Amino acid sequence: MTALFALATSLLWGLADFGGGLLTRRTPALTVVVVSQAIAAVVLGVIVVFTGAWSEAGDQLWFAAAAGVVGPIALICFYKALALGPMGVVSPLGTVGVAVPVGVGLFLGERPGLMQVAGIAVAVLGVALAGGPQLRGAPVQRQAILLTLIAAFGFGTVFALIAEASTTTTGLFLALFVQRVVNVGAGGLALYASSRRGVAALPEGGFPWRSLPALGFVGLADVAANGTYVVAAHNGPVTVAAVLASLYPVVTALAARGILRERLRAVQAAGAGLALVGTLLLATG
Repeated sequence: MTALFALATSLLWGLADFGGGLLTRRTPALTVVVVSQAIAAVVLGVIVVFTGAWSEAGDQLWFAAAAGVVGPIALICFYKALALGPMGVVSPLGTVGVAVPVGVGLFLGERPGLMQVAGIAVAVLGVALAGGPQLRGAPVQRQAILLTLIAAFGFGTVFALIAEASTTTTGLFLALFVQRVVNVGAGGLALYASSRRGVAALPEGGFPWRSLPALGFVGLADVAANGTYVVAAHNGPVTVAAVLASLYPVVTALAARGILRERLRAVQAAGAGLALVGTLLLATG
């Protein structure tokens, strides 16, 4: 069951990341996040009502609320990075966020093993190489790498928080609902603030109604991935769940290569691959 749900997580995250990055090339990232998460919140609200998940309310929901604050920041940064591209580099770098649970373990008294130390070194090297020769004199590339690393740290924080927010299936629905409501609230305030500063919240043609199904898919795939990851982590070794779930960049990269026909320089592909290897070493250590 752990392997099944973790692989489902990687598939859902990979497709959601690809869709979100693609939408952000036409619509502001903040709008993509708010609308997609709002759709997910509505669907989760219906599930919560029909399952009676409100009975699971407790202090643990503060973890879900905290995840709801961090989540939009991470998603916005990641979608912007994916829009800058190339997705085949950005997506694997996002998996470095698995270092956050490792950091939590260190804070609680754990000490990294040889595999984890090697994973950190390999991941850092991968980050350095992933920008390739274009890092010099190319601010777009530097910005994409920086945004990805911020997003990775945010994702790792969200995963750690949401895993603590529930212990039952109905509790998971409630935790994900609370997370999405806070997501929409925080994102909505940010969207309003940016609009007040004169930043366009919509593309020139107005609200992209034709993109509504895609926005819904991105939001629902993202929330479903969070749910399947928690189920995988609760039903087996977290290391196994983390390793298999961290394969989602492969899905994004394959989608980008197959649909967008992206091509990577050898050094960029090597750097992205090293970042993914470092992530796997961290998770298995």
